[in-house]
Amino acid sequence: MKILVINAGSSSVKYQLYDMTDESVLAKGQVERIGMETAILVHKPTGKEEHREVSEILDHTTAIRKVVAALTHPEYGVLASMDEIQAVGHRIVHGGEFFSESVVVTPDVKQKIRELFDLAPLHNPAHMMGINAVEATLPNVPQTVTFDTAFHQTMPAFAYLYPIPMVLYRKHKVRRYGAHGTSHMYVSQRAAEWMGKPLEELKIITCHIGNGASCTAIQGGKSVDTSMGMTPLEGLMMGTRSGDIDPAIVPYVIAKEDLTVGEVNSMLNKHSGLLAISGISSDVREVQQAMAEGHEAAKLAYDMYEYRIRKYIGSYAAAMDGVDAIVFTAGVGENSPILRERVLSKLTYLGVELDRDANENGRGERRITTDASKVAVFVIPTNEELVIARDTYRLVANRA
Repeated sequence: MKILVINAGSSSVKYQLYDMTDESVLAKGQVERIGMETAILVHKPTGKEEHREVSEILDHTTAIRKVVAALTHPEYGVLASMDEIQAVGHRIVHGGEFFSESVVVTPDVKQKIRELFDLAPLHNPAHMMGINAVEATLPNVPQTVTFDTAFHQTMPAFAYLYPIPMVLYRKHKVRRYGAHGTSHMYVSQRAAEWMGKPLEELKIITCHIGNGASCTAIQGGKSVDTSMGMTPLEGLMMGTRSGDIDPAIVPYVIAKEDLTVGEVNSMLNKHSGLLAISGISSDVREVQQAMAEGHEAAKLAYDMYEYRIRKYIGSYAAAMDGVDAIVFTAGVGENSPILRERVLSKLTYLGVELDRDANENGRGERRITTDASKVAVFVIPTNEELVIARDTYRLVANRA
């Protein structure tokens, strides 16, 4: 079975085509600048030359048609015809309390995703455009949706509720939902395989550290707490997001600076984090470089960034009454040995013993602690697209 995995943004579509016979990627790519006359398609077929195309793509339906055309092109395509695409799986950021697992797209599922627009206004509407675009282009192909929030639906009420009036939860579903759930689930499963132990017997802390970042406490294979909250703003300090702050700062700043709620929201999401403190960049690599050159603001930003990751790891070890493994994943987590060493060197109280050579010089999926370490620490590249493809295959095969 060949499955197309779609991640639709407001002005972009990322895709991967899988052959589920061996879970190989036949092609991947993206369409950017949707809505403009100079939209760009970058198509990367496995074993063939990359294809780039600039053209007018004014909506997501046109973008999906361009993707299908690239996949079936006689020169740089990988399919004889679009009929070979047997299912399409979509990434959806927010599933609210409706969805605790991946599901086949139905009119009812689409309606529930629409009802969640207010909880993910930058993401869910774009995902819905992707679903509708596939429906228009491949009308007879089944579609599925995998939710970033679904994995976290196992959190207990004392972890997902906020200590504010319960009427806000009952009326408006104000609660912790988390994000990056597909990634946290995948890397925790891989860690268990590395350890040769059932996931159900392990306590794992997963650290998805990219421009957006979150930590999750996983006990017995289930998410029991996660750092992102009702929105992706809560939790760790990120590239441009503040993470945890005193909520009283918001009305205080509004009064002092005569700002609107929207302006403060933009400040906390787009102009805070590493960017705000370093004054240089939201990119960890650039902040590290400036820090190495003696830039004091960069050093302060990096110290804050690392400190907050370490605090969450410590709090989740307390929440689970111990930890068997820690996993680093995503762009920064996978590619910054400096950050990993800074975090792990101050977790000796947990019995962490870093293997510096494996941390600094190793590549790909690996263990970076010694055999004597009481807590195993892994670097595991995440693969959310593969999880979506597997879920899609399971759902469609069972349906057939």
